[in-house]
Formats: sequence, structure tokens, C-alpha cells
Amino acid sequence: MTSLTDRTIAALRATRDELAEVTERLTGEQLTSRSGASEWSVAQALSHLGSGSEIALATLQAAVGAAPSPEAGFNQQVWDRWNALSPHDQAAGFLAADEELVKAFEALTVEQRTALHVAVGFLPAPLPLGGFAGMRLNEAALHSWDVRVSLDRSAAIAAETAELIAGLFATDLAFLLGFTGNADALAHPAVVDIDGSGHVLTIADSVSIGPSAAAPTATFTGPLEAAVRLLAGRLTADYTPAEVDVVGNLTLDDLRRVFPGY
Repeated sequence: MTSLTDRTIAALRATRDELAEVTERLTGEQLTSRSGASEWSVAQALSHLGSGSEIALATLQAAVGAAPSPEAGFNQQVWDRWNALSPHDQAAGFLAADEELVKAFEALTVEQRTALHVAVGFLPAPLPLGGFAGMRLNEAALHSWDVRVSLDRSAAIAAETAELIAGLFATDLAFLLGFTGNADALAHPAVVDIDGSGHVLTIADSVSIGPSAAAPTATFTGPLEAAVRLLAGRLTADYTPAEVDVVGNLTLDDLRRVFPGY
């Protein structure tokens, strides 16, 4: 049986290849157009993924003992270098750096995929490899959407990838919702069934995702990928599928306030 970590690494490959095919066709004008991330151009979104690939690869290599841990200030140096690139070079750099990272994940042994833990600077304890790969998948899927939606307003996160990300938020990546969710934006608790997905979003003292509850207070209807984008502030009115609806003790706008985006 394929493990969650294996599926996550496979989804990283599929996400990378889909975005690479789009990136290779982008014109100069398209690279400087606004992406789905409101403060970034398409090239800047690709630059963020490229610099993130370089940082993640250095972190992964340190975890497997192939290189020393990055020194203090490493991340900022990487970001500064990428930010100084031209839009064309940011896109080309993404293609190279992301391929190197995905290949590094694919090259991990069965034992490494099962037992490896990866130290991430902003967390008090190392993440299991599945969580580290999942954190990258969440980033890659969202920024891939940021790029693709600039060309096609109906762009979506692949259904299987969205299911993986939702499952990761319920397990290894539960801590991320503590950073990105603003439970205080609601005047009262809510238990939101994501209809048909088997997942429920609970907003109380904190924000969490878990198995469907017996008595939800509200229902989110629509594709799971839209709910995943909601968690990252990417379900604005301009990019909400027509079939999305929220009924119960809160509204879609309420949920947007809980998840302002990043």
C-alpha cells in the first residue's frame, strides 16, 4: 500500500510538471502580470517557489547528512539573490531549482521516507519527512495556482492534491492552521462540514480540521480544492466557483475573515 509520504512526493512531481509546462510558455508580458497572490507578479510567485526550493533542498540535505545545516542568515541571502533576478531569470531559475528538489525527494529510500525527521527553524521539534514534504506540497500547489489562474480564471488545484493537503492539515500540518487561521474573527464557534469530503473545519479557540462531525453548525458545499484555497485566503469573490455555498451559522465572508491569506 502506498504511504501518505509516497503519495505526497508523487503529488509534488505532478504539481511541478504541470507548472513547468505552463512556465515554459510564458511570455515576458505574462511574467510581469499579476498572479493570484495579490501582491506578486507571476515571476515573483515563481521566484518564491524557486527560492523555497533552494532552501528546502538545503534543509533536506542537512537532514540526510549530505551537507551541513545552513548557517544563520542563509534564507535571507537566498531570497535577496532571487529577488534581484529579472522576471525571465526568476522563471528559468524556478524550473531548475524545483526539479532538483523534487528529484531529491524522489531519491529518498524507503527507510528515509519512513524514519527521517527534518529540522525546520521555526518549529521547536523536527518534522517527520511526510510533514516536511507536505509543507512543500501545500506551498507548491498554492503558488502553482497563483501562476495558472493568471492565465485561466477557472484554474484549480488537482483533486487528489487537494485531498492530500486536507489530510495533512488534519495530521502533520495541523500546526499551520494555528499560524494562518484567525479564530477570533468569529463571534461564536462553528463546525463546518466540507460537504462530501469527510473533513470538518472546527473554529473555536483555535482552528482545526478533522473527521466529519455528527452535528455540524454549517456546511461548505463545493469542490474540496476550493476549501483548500479558502484556508490560504485564495477563495476571494473573483476566484470562487459558482457551485460554492455556505449555509448555517456563518457565511462564506465569515470564513474569508478567518483565513485572510498569506
